[in-house]
Amino acid sequence: MQHDDVVWSVINKAFCSYKVSTKSQKFCRNEYNLTGLCSRSSCPLANSQYATVREENGIIYLYMKTAERFAFPNKLWEKVKLSRNFEKAIHQINENLLYWPGFIKSKCKQRFVKITQYLIRMRKLKLRRQKLLVPIQRKVERRERRKEEKALVAARIEKGVEKTLLDRLKKGVYQDLYNIPQTAFDQALREEEVEDEEEAEEEVEMEMENENEFIAADSESENEFSDSGKPETVDVDSSFETSDESDIEDSLVASTSKKKNAKSKVKTDGKFSDGKSKRRSRVEIEYEYENQTPIRTANY
Repeated sequence: MQHDDVVWSVINKAFCSYKVSTKSQKFCRNEYNLTGLCSRSSCPLANSQYATVREENGIIYLYMKTAERFAFPNKLWEKVKLSRNFEKAIHQINENLLYWPGFIKSKCKQRFVKITQYLIRMRKLKLRRQKLLVPIQRKVERRERRKEEKALVAARIEKGVEKTLLDRLKKGVYQDLYNIPQTAFDQALREEEVEDEEEAEEEVEMEMENENEFIAADSESENEFSDSGKPETVDVDSSFETSDESDIEDSLVASTSKKKNAKSKVKTDGKFSDGKSKRRSRVEIEYEYENQTPIRTANY
């Protein structure tokens, strides 16, 4: 049988592992204590009929203990889940503690109100943005920095060794006696091909920039003058491909025939036998530009 008075006399006057006494007050560390104070009415060990309210993972439960279940320690406390609605939870407490002492009933309601209030505050703090304080470990950072520097040096050495080995492979130093994966060799070749392509593209661009543009004499183009204001260069050989090409060829043929006839004649006092002086043929080519006087060039 459970004797509450005997238990309380032993706990109050002798040793209790849950009791914490100060100069002014005695407190109880038992998790099922209703008020947190060490007293006869609020002690969970010295009361065979006892009830309390507890919170587990954001859910509030009502725990009840009766004298009939003392023979079954694993079923000593009856656990009732309370609703999230405040009014419904108060109604559940009143129904389950209908014929219980008023002290326990009122203290359970007070404890339920306090738990609901601090749960609301916890949810608000969780939703609010907070600063996270992270300790700075100087020694660990220094150690990691040294490791990174050593790793960089090792990586440079490995790259240098790999480059020299690939160069020797290309030159055929090892011939067929090597055990290097073909993937590394192919990757190096691809990188060199990409570099060669970039260099070739740069050279082509430079040649395109330095290339001179030649335009026919009779062509009509909008950009006849360069940015400096001077006329663009004209290829004289291409001008012979114009509509006057036939006339120029006839004149050249006539001049060559005259030269041949002049050589066959005898020269006397700076004149030929037929009394005619030696004369060379003259060809005139005329270029026309917009907003500019015509320019004549002569070939003798």
